[in-house]
Amino acid sequence: MLSRRNIRIKVLQALYMVGRDPELGTEEALDFYRQSLDRSQELYLYNLLSLIKTSEFSVEDTERKQSKYLPSEEDKQFSAKLYKNKCIQALVKEPDLQLTFKKKGIENLIQEDTIRKYYKSFAKLPEYKHYVLNNTNGEDDREILLNLYKHLLKEELFEETMDDHFATWEDDKSLIVGAMKKTIKALPESPELYRTFRPDYEAAVEFGENLLAMVIEKDTGYEEIIAPSLENWEVDRVANIDMILLKMALSEFIEFPTIPTKVTLNEYVELSKMYSTDKSKDFINGILDKLLKDLGEKGAIKKTGRGLED
Repeated sequence: MLSRRNIRIKVLQALYMVGRDPELGTEEALDFYRQSLDRSQELYLYNLLSLIKTSEFSVEDTERKQSKYLPSEEDKQFSAKLYKNKCIQALVKEPDLQLTFKKKGIENLIQEDTIRKYYKSFAKLPEYKHYVLNNTNGEDDREILLNLYKHLLKEELFEETMDDHFATWEDDKSLIVGAMKKTIKALPESPELYRTFRPDYEAAVEFGENLLAMVIEKDTGYEEIIAPSLENWEVDRVANIDMILLKMALSEFIEFPTIPTKVTLNEYVELSKMYSTDKSKDFINGILDKLLKDLGEKGAIKKTGRGLED
């Protein structure tokens, strides 16, 4: 589920780290990058386990309601339907997933009081009460879990918890949310879908690690190629993030024959909007346009496949 954009972001972060400490080199950058990939998987697993554990509190809630001295009719009808939900049970009964939670130490991050607060706030919603007290089907099971996850994302406590445990939450948030929704929609038929969150070899190594190593190895050479396109700008006056983005894009232009130049240009313009200054978008776009033209005239860009240079 990790896209090339996610990989580019992690490469950018590793290069930024190396740029701030001259004693760090390729191996340290690769270690940081690999750890970042691992943290993204842990983020996803934490979100998944939070969903499971929050639903599990419906068991405690049911016992509390039905053990009242004078339970209401609603209390009597109440059940742990949220936890018995076939989608949740598919995850609970997936042995490899439960083993992964333990192996990665995700269970140690879950705090019972926090999960109880998530459940109590969700239990106040009318759609939850309707789900528990009425006949439902498989689609309703998925829908209530999507509602629960959306509710978690709106919880200030959830955001604070994510920020406390995972420094990369803001960078990875859209990725994790998309992966969670995809996982829920695949339940109960495909609980093993969680395995696809691991980055594949092509994305993580052939693209990500090679891009990272290439930019570090050819740093000076890339600066010399970029410098003539800067016109009135001196290299040392270009914002650090902007220079890293330019070097990464340049590397993709000339070192990665299967990535279309248009894709590269658009991706780095988007990254500049996310990580640099307000004016960086136009700056990056203009410099990359000029680089593309100059490199194309010199025959320095060799793309394989029809239309890849367009």
